[in-house]
Amino acid sequence: MAFVLDASVVLAWLLPDERSEAAERLIERVISQRPHAPSLLLLEVGNALLQAERRGRLSAATRLELLDAFTSMPIALEPLGAKSMLDASAMAASHSLTVYDACYLQLALVRNCALATFDDSLSRAAGSFGVAILS
Repeated sequence: MAFVLDASVVLAWLLPDERSEAAERLIERVISQRPHAPSLLLLEVGNALLQAERRGRLSAATRLELLDAFTSMPIALEPLGAKSMLDASAMAASHSLTVYDACYLQLALVRNCALATFDDSLSRAAGSFGVAILS
């Protein structure tokens, strides 16, 4: 089953203090099924890892190792265009999401596939659009 992968799942797999069995199961699917994600996933994960380093949750060397592991994952990154951003912005406004999170939902709708997320607000919004959640 095709799916869109969001940053909450990637970070739950990468960050040592957030690892979970659910994240491990979803990442195993990444390897076999090559999920889709908006290109902003790169920025979200990169920024979250940098913030984790700045807060002392991991070292600079670990951050770089995690970035390397992340960028080697087989994820089909999709560029964000003006229409995608406008559609995501409308979804964000109507469902109390960030525009960033709504971009994952918008892509799942366009691709007609499930969404892998651990974000409760995003899961609720996806449910209102009939998008299946993998968690």
